Amino acid sequence: MRLILLGAPGAGKGTQAEILSKLLAIPTISTGNILRAAVKDGTPVGLEAKSFMDAGKLVPDSVIIEILRERLAEPDCENGYILDGVPRTIPQAKAMEEMGIEVDCALSIEIEDDTIIKRMSGRRTCHTCGASFHIVSNPPKVEGICDVCGGELEIRKDDAPETVKARLVTYHNETEPLLHFYGERNKLKTVENQSSIEKTTDVIREALGI
Repeated sequence: MRLILLGAPGAGKGTQAEILSKLLAIPTISTGNILRAAVKDGTPVGLEAKSFMDAGKLVPDSVIIEILRERLAEPDCENGYILDGVPRTIPQAKAMEEMGIEVDCALSIEIEDDTIIKRMSGRRTCHTCGASFHIVSNPPKVEGICDVCGGELEIRKDDAPETVKARLVTYHNETEPLLHFYGERNKLKTVENQSSIEKTTDVIREALGI
């Protein structure tokens, strides 16, 4: 299955992508993770992306598409993939089509802005390995410590309320039109955010028939 996950920042795309990746035995391609790694490593593309990410703005299409092109050429994507965080704009979606990147379904997780702002304030991210936790829905076994590598957990700047609000404005203006784009191609499915990660996974599995 070749799947795109859509939804506002904080809708739970990354969490659900990880679950679906295990269920379907296909990789999750998260541009957010790739970009954060590049920022941490101080690569040229990372430095370029950092100024946009810090301001809650979208990274330019040229950077995103080049990262995506390289990643999907790897052998583990031959049997399918889950795209999380790309495409974010209509031009990106059109560029993907022109590159021959096929998609079976675009799944949108629907959630209210106020819920997202409250949710993201509880996010904690490992400074070392990038693993993500939440103080309510997915807490670490030891407060402030990463379950995966033992690193220190922190609040990312792009999870701060003022940045989240800016990202939501960008989402509604730039990314939300993708719902119509994929709806016209009969590839759009929508699910309502549920009260728990598990319940959200259940409605997604039902929508995808898996």
